[in-house]
Amino acid sequence: MNQYFKYLIVLLFAIGGIQQARAQAVKVDARLEKATLPIGDQTKLHITVRFPAKDSVNFPTLADSIKAKLLIVSVNKPDTSFDKSDISIETIDRSYTLTSFDSGQYVIPQYEIKTKGGIFKTPELVLTVKGIAVDTTKGVFDIKEPLKIDYSWKEWLRDNWPKIAFPILAILVIAGIIYYLRKRPKKEISVAPPEPEKPAHVLALNKLYALQEQKLWQQNRIKEYHSEISDILRDYLEKRYHIHANEQTTDEIFASIRYMEIAEPDRAKLKQILIMADLVKFAKEKPLAADNESSMNNAIDFVVKTQREPVKPTIKKEGEGDE
Repeated sequence: MNQYFKYLIVLLFAIGGIQQARAQAVKVDARLEKATLPIGDQTKLHITVRFPAKDSVNFPTLADSIKAKLLIVSVNKPDTSFDKSDISIETIDRSYTLTSFDSGQYVIPQYEIKTKGGIFKTPELVLTVKGIAVDTTKGVFDIKEPLKIDYSWKEWLRDNWPKIAFPILAILVIAGIIYYLRKRPKKEISVAPPEPEKPAHVLALNKLYALQEQKLWQQNRIKEYHSEISDILRDYLEKRYHIHANEQTTDEIFASIRYMEIAEPDRAKLKQILIMADLVKFAKEKPLAADNESSMNNAIDFVVKTQREPVKPTIKKEGEGDE
């Protein structure tokens, strides 16, 4: 029993020795870069902790101000370093930027630093903020105007050359494009003369011959066959006699050409063609093969007989004159 008691006492002494060694290894300090500064100027408060590298350190949390009139402008990143002679010792330096806009003396209190070796306090510091001395013997005067600095055109050009160069460059490019477009050789565009319009009888005959080649009535497409003949002749009448044949009935067409120079046999042929087409289209008449052939032959003959004759130029013989 006594033996175990002795071991316990030795263990307690050992733990205490370790804690004391840890405590001796920890060093805490606080300092000001400038203990005195003019109003509105800044200084830095450094809190430094030297401790075993394997231990942990809890720095104090500082608010926006230490005193009501001593402000913390910023909290800088901690600076970590190791002892050159013993890398097991680590040093952390954390700095705070301070300023004040009221003159006076400000006491920076002690701060607690918590480590495994215990709680340590920084020393108390005093910061003196001095006001600006005012000479009351001098009268009140206006604030001086800003000093005028000579600014030459070369300096202005050096500072503003992009504002001038780019517009000038753009103007030169545009002028170059305009000059090129005006001076470049123009391609001669050859325009083919329009083909002379074919006479009405030529168009009508070409269509009739093409329709004849299709042999529609032989394929039992009788209605389409007679409708095509009727449409071709109506187009011919419009161009030849300038009447609205495509919009008129058969009776209206004959009323329009009543006083035109068309031989009676040709009128009869035209009447046979148009009446036959009307009977096929509207009365569903089924003409004989001879009637189908007759309509085509009469249509071709009507166009040939009624075509406009070309005007022959009159050639005067030498020596002949107007009377």
